Amino acid sequence: MKNFTLPIRFGLVMSASLIAFFLFLALFNLHTNPLFSLGNGLITGFGIFETIRYHKLEKGKDFSYSSGFTVGIVSGFIATIIFTLFFLLYATEINKDFLLELLTVFERDYEVGIGLVVFVVAIMGFSTTVVLTLTGMQYFKNSGNIPKTKEKSDRDTNLKEVS
Repeated sequence: MKNFTLPIRFGLVMSASLIAFFLFLALFNLHTNPLFSLGNGLITGFGIFETIRYHKLEKGKDFSYSSGFTVGIVSGFIATIIFTLFFLLYATEINKDFLLELLTVFERDYEVGIGLVVFVVAIMGFSTTVVLTLTGMQYFKNSGNIPKTKEKSDRDTNLKEVS
């Protein structure tokens, strides 16, 4: 359980940030505009980045790609699950007209219910988490291209021999 303390903590903070952003948009009746869902990606991306960064600081030399990927995925999935549950609660209990406002872009021919909308929100969150975790790990992974020892390279040795 100790291994999951950091991603749980960051997942809770990310979900609180996502909910606060959604409610802030709702104050100005902008929460039905899909363009603002890009803010969710920014919040999630920053949260995953910080989770992996803190994990790398904790692990130091023991940091591995798989452990960094795991903490990023877990924190993003926790944030997605909590935000999806909030979205379901908001759309069914708090603002019952929200779903109709959200779906005005679709013609009335489609039978789109709350289940499908919540499913799409969850899938978008999970896929965003996977993509942003993979992207973030490109920054944090240990590169095999840089020598880890301070020994002289072959280039330095050859330059001394030529001189």
